[in-house]
Amino acid sequence: MASQLQETQQAADRATAVSLEILATLTQGYTDNFSVRLWNGVTWQPNAGPAPFTLVLNHPGALRVMLWPPQAVNFGESYLFDDFDIEGDMFAFTRWLKHLVDNGERHSFWFRLKMFRRLLKLPRQVNTRDAQLAGRPTKGDHRIARDREAIAFTYDLPVEFYRLFLDDNMQYTCGYFASADEDLNSAQTRKMDYICRKLRLKPGERFADFGCGWGGLLIHAAKTYGVEGVGFTLSQVQAEHARRAIAEAGLEGRVRIELCDYREFHPDRLFDKATSVGMGEHIGHKNLPVFFRKVYEVLKPGGVYLHHTLNIAPNTKMPRWTAFSHKYVFPNGEMQNILFVLTTAANAGFEIRDVENLREHYALTLDRWVRKLEANRDKVIALVGEVRYRVFRLYMSGAILGFRAGIYNLTHSLVVKRDNGRAGLELTRADWYA
Repeated sequence: MASQLQETQQAADRATAVSLEILATLTQGYTDNFSVRLWNGVTWQPNAGPAPFTLVLNHPGALRVMLWPPQAVNFGESYLFDDFDIEGDMFAFTRWLKHLVDNGERHSFWFRLKMFRRLLKLPRQVNTRDAQLAGRPTKGDHRIARDREAIAFTYDLPVEFYRLFLDDNMQYTCGYFASADEDLNSAQTRKMDYICRKLRLKPGERFADFGCGWGGLLIHAAKTYGVEGVGFTLSQVQAEHARRAIAEAGLEGRVRIELCDYREFHPDRLFDKATSVGMGEHIGHKNLPVFFRKVYEVLKPGGVYLHHTLNIAPNTKMPRWTAFSHKYVFPNGEMQNILFVLTTAANAGFEIRDVENLREHYALTLDRWVRKLEANRDKVIALVGEVRYRVFRLYMSGAILGFRAGIYNLTHSLVVKRDNGRAGLELTRADWYA
């Protein structure tokens, strides 16, 4: 019995020593500080001074699960299923994670082999916990049925869940901030108004919103600018909520929601203006020409369209960490670069009139979302479970790094369907900023 206890203690001591050795190696060159707490209470810091976050390793095999095999989603999944936890500043953690990813791409074969041997010294942990949600890796299949399934996976969650981290108008897209310390509600209201001013909406015009979400932009456009609006979504939950919100706003005669794919819509009358806000990532490379042709088809001559979408920066490869969000947040999502978007719009017949990059605003938006999510942690977990809370906490915190680094962009592309060569726009943009 004594020998068994001694062997157990020796194994625990080896796991502790190997884990600390691995951490020290991985953190070489990282100048910020953080703290690590092992399953047995042992603590470690790479540098002196305050530690903005603590990495909590919950069992002796945690690092092995996190780092082996070296697949793009392993690290994220080991957080989802509680092999490790993050206490404190999530943004500081993602900066350290970026350091690991960047260094990992530069490591030699011999470094990787040495690290692999160290990891194999740690005990193998078999995770038998229920994943609680089904990840769906993207295959680039954008048939209507597949898109409907992917949209349902992302958006057919309780509205109360999204309400716990979004603004009062339920805008799950980039805000427009007047200053870096502005609150989320003000920035999102300004975003909706900025879009309406860019489109130069006028009373009585017909306005189409492709991918209308929970209806906030449509309601704002109808109440503030007097338009008649039609919104399109594939999400049953979003459509039901938007219809209730429209009724509560007293706009049932002027605004309606169509639960259909853009490819299935055939209007009885053409529209004066149109937008899609955050829908572009769901369309896919192959179908983006189809989408732009549809928008062109439903607009009157002289009609104006605003394409608000995430982009991967030109000449930039897709970061490894996007595999996590593709699997657990946006199955079938695809980001195009702005050059492809503009070329596709032009090929559909549109004249390109204005392009604006708002990536700094998305970093600020994500910051507000993460802080609200964390502040409402217990309520979120009660609604959708611990795993989904961790999914959203991790993906939104990580995405901030991409926007700050310029890997991701958020662009407004304003295009016009010319009327016998006439664009019909103002000579300046002065009215956008009045």
